[in-house]
Amino acid sequence: MSETGWAYFLYEWAGIPGTLLCGWLSDKVFKGRRAPASIIYMLLVAVAVIVYWKNPPGNPMVDNFALVAIGFLIYGPVMLIGVHALDLVPKKAAGTSAGLTGLFGYLGGALFANAAMGYVVDHWGWDGGFEVLVASCFLSIILIALTWKKEIQSLESKKL
Repeated sequence: MSETGWAYFLYEWAGIPGTLLCGWLSDKVFKGRRAPASIIYMLLVAVAVIVYWKNPPGNPMVDNFALVAIGFLIYGPVMLIGVHALDLVPKKAAGTSAGLTGLFGYLGGALFANAAMGYVVDHWGWDGGFEVLVASCFLSIILIALTWKKEIQSLESKKL
């Protein structure tokens, strides 16, 4: 029980350096582009979720490492989605953009994470729940990739 408590504690705290690194990568390495950093992080989240899911019982260190890795990786794209949205819209739409990403983030977290995920696990077990999580990672990658060209165009127009 104490190992589990520490793992969840570290899950949350790992998000701080993970978020900072994700922001730094998007600013410095990808020169203001949010999509590449978010996609890399979400691919790694999918890997960590699969490791957590498929790890045979009796390997708590692997479970704990995967959980901390998920914490390190998940908060970066969560933070960047709002910044990404602000980068893609004109200044006059910045407030609406921030509000909409916040609204859908809240509704997705409150509605899906609580109600829908509970329903999936009740009806299809934890395997079904993990399948939904992995599918969600890949769906987020696809949706972020849809902004790839617009992000490049937006950055180029700001340079002019």
